[in-house]
Amino acid sequence: MSAPKIAALLGAVGFFGVVVVAIRLGEFPWADYLLDAAFVCLGIAAVIIILHFLIGLWKDFTGSKRRTPLDKLFNERETIHSVGPNTLVTECVRTMSTKKIGALIVLDGERLVGIFTERDALNKVLAAGLEPGKTKVSEVMTKDPYSIPPTTTVGEAMELVTKRRFRHLPIVKNGKVLAVVSSGDLTHWLVKDQMGEVQELVDLAVGR
Repeated sequence: MSAPKIAALLGAVGFFGVVVVAIRLGEFPWADYLLDAAFVCLGIAAVIIILHFLIGLWKDFTGSKRRTPLDKLFNERETIHSVGPNTLVTECVRTMSTKKIGALIVLDGERLVGIFTERDALNKVLAAGLEPGKTKVSEVMTKDPYSIPPTTTVGEAMELVTKRRFRHLPIVKNGKVLAVVSSGDLTHWLVKDQMGEVQELVDLAVGR
């Protein structure tokens, strides 16, 4: 049974109880208890209705954010961090550590040729027994990484990182990398100001 139907049922029970008890008040020994129970039903119905209203507003809010094109987020992104294909892994890891980022874009001129991530450093370099100071990033990078156009929505990008387990998605237009969005960026965008929005909805519902 849906929340509105439950609320309607409880509200009807509560209203009927109040009416009956009001009529028979003083004539029925348990009238006070029935009256309290009726008001409890009305209270529960009111809470269910408020929660259903809040959930509906929250779905509309998050749904609109998921439909936001990624190019609307570019102004919030930092400069793209990239390296050339001949850069040594040691330098790449040092850059990632200094900038506190999880991936570097590998560019040949302006053309995207690969992406080097923390997982590449662990699985393809350290676990493989390669020497970071002698290994070029082109030898261990993920070649021709999956990229998306700037018109991709936040929801579509979230679906990609979830289903295909991507942690970083280069955003490319006409062969040029415009930005790199991570799964963390997408999550942050979706929940940004969440507490403030929820409090506003609660205040609206209770009439503060």
